[in-house]
Amino acid sequence: MKVIVDNKIPYIQEAIEKIADEVIYAPGKAFTPELVKDADALIVRTRTCCNRQLLEGSHVRFIATATIGFDHIDVEYCRQAGICWTNAPGCNSASVAQYVQSSLLLLQKLKGMELSKLTLGVIGVGNVGSKVVKVAQALGMRVLQNDLPRAEQEGSAAYHSLRTLAEECDILTFHVPLHREGKFKTFHLADEAFFQSLKKRPVLINTSRGEVVKTEALLEALEKGVVTEAIIDVWENEPDINPTLLQRAFLATPHIAGYSADGKANATRMSLDALCRFFHVDAKYHIEPPAPPVTHLRASSQAEAFLQMYDPRRDSNALKQHPELFEKLRGDYPLRREALAFQVEIE
Repeated sequence: MKVIVDNKIPYIQEAIEKIADEVIYAPGKAFTPELVKDADALIVRTRTCCNRQLLEGSHVRFIATATIGFDHIDVEYCRQAGICWTNAPGCNSASVAQYVQSSLLLLQKLKGMELSKLTLGVIGVGNVGSKVVKVAQALGMRVLQNDLPRAEQEGSAAYHSLRTLAEECDILTFHVPLHREGKFKTFHLADEAFFQSLKKRPVLINTSRGEVVKTEALLEALEKGVVTEAIIDVWENEPDINPTLLQRAFLATPHIAGYSADGKANATRMSLDALCRFFHVDAKYHIEPPAPPVTHLRASSQAEAFLQMYDPRRDSNALKQHPELFEKLRGDYPLRREALAFQVEIE
């Protein structure tokens, strides 16, 4: 078995080399038809576009993307070509929820927003959004949920229309997949018409896909005060991001909301498990983040403890100072752990 692996996928080398006969590591954007033509499988991230142009005429039979999103995979072409693929749903959901939690706490700390008196609108209530709902409720927030596919399947009792969220919410956070067409289209879901429907001058958070929010429309909304603050982790045209939005955003990070070490390890594990199932390989491997299982910290409050665990200002300041390093800041991301890796003593 020959496998081509994105060289920024963490904790994979020792494990994959127990599974495959030949492994080649390459940057995500360096996957070419020549590189993959005689490979049996690819393990990729969002930077590798798996389509006809890359795959036609190759021996590739299986693709694993170590990400929740899979809009970089041409699903229809893979179906026609008989190429199986898999993603890693939910792998980094706790990490994104941690990012949103810390962002909310910073809004409270720095902008004086009393969270317990605010309403949060969660747009997209899948693996990530459902965890964000729990985080917000633990902070005492009122939460309104919007998820059209789930409302259609489960009934609308637990869900609200996008218009209701636009009218009632103080903070809006997006956790939808990117669908460019179709019944549940999310491409430019937040466009001029969406911003014109807002009633409460909310904060907007986007950790889903950059193309879900129309950049020009958001900038206009910020300029007019229709949106008071923006927290942006995902961008249109990454890594060539809009410099005005970068500097205007309250927090601006390089697509790393889901980049906790725990989330990365989950994604790598899920990709390798799927690879083994597809090729009927019985391989034993162990993947864990390379850090102590428990880190002790002291804080004056639970909110401060959470910010000690992860403060997104570090990532935001780095990107605002050096936007040209977007890919490097993302690819060489420092170790970050989730709450289960900490033991907290409140002073």
